[in-house]
Amino acid sequence: MVAMPLAHVSWALLNNADRPACDAFFMDVFGAESVFEMLMAQLAGSGFDREERLMVIGNTMLIPIAPAGPGEHPDSPIGGMLRRNAVRGRWLGVSLRVADLKAADAWFRARGFRLHYDPGVEDKYFLIGPRQVMGMRIEVMTGELPNDPRVRPGWHPEKWRDEHPLGIEGLQSIGVSVSDLEEARDLFAGRLDWPGVSVRSLEGDDADCAAFGMGDAVIEAMQPRSSDSALAQHVRDVQGIYCLTFKVRSAEAAADYLRRLGLNLIGELDDRFAIAPDQAWGRLIYFTENTVEGYPALGSKLTQPAEFPA
Repeated sequence: MVAMPLAHVSWALLNNADRPACDAFFMDVFGAESVFEMLMAQLAGSGFDREERLMVIGNTMLIPIAPAGPGEHPDSPIGGMLRRNAVRGRWLGVSLRVADLKAADAWFRARGFRLHYDPGVEDKYFLIGPRQVMGMRIEVMTGELPNDPRVRPGWHPEKWRDEHPLGIEGLQSIGVSVSDLEEARDLFAGRLDWPGVSVRSLEGDDADCAAFGMGDAVIEAMQPRSSDSALAQHVRDVQGIYCLTFKVRSAEAAADYLRRLGLNLIGELDDRFAIAPDQAWGRLIYFTENTVEGYPALGSKLTQPAEFPA
């Protein structure tokens, strides 16, 4: 197994005018810290085609991205991609940090993945399209994200656990909706070599789940048991990442805090619960105080980028 640490999770917004309010929601509710914002005013004439803010919640970076400048033109490839993906419940995917991009390129190609390089940044990252990863786009990157505090000495994600009302201890899992768990095993445990860490039922989602250790994060492949659940609809109409789940110190305390903010909750406190997605910019983000047997300890390995055999 090659442990691939999670650099960020991203999603698309249709209109850049909505992005500040989306960012503010995560900063106000989650205590997300803004570490870098890419703005057209700073990038005039560069050809950059989007705006985005890099925000951290503990060891997890979230990036909502919207087309801007040249990206607002109908013929913009990046702008078009963002607009196609800016639908409720759809995330763009994950970014994984590696030490050597050429070695990573050879490793992924040897496993049959088709890679895409954006012009001008071929030494920074490559992409694996969502059709190859059950609807989840993978970015494989080298180097550091702008102003990323997680790779600096003295970084203390514990303040989200100890000082913020949500009491977030870390990202427990990334849920991916799938139609077939065997197909998911062939992909995640087989071609990607991410070991299976758990098989269980997710009663609240009416799903069977097989979980795989990506490195410092867990991918939960979630197969719906019935055809009329929200998860089944996601498999049919959206695909890819379905949810994030954060481990919190106290489910009751986190729920009380969210209710005081006037937010509606779905799910069960003794299992996992979420802010109603319509109030969370279409994202399903769960909270749970439960640990899962077999899951790795919470914590980032971002300072240990993936090393691939020669």
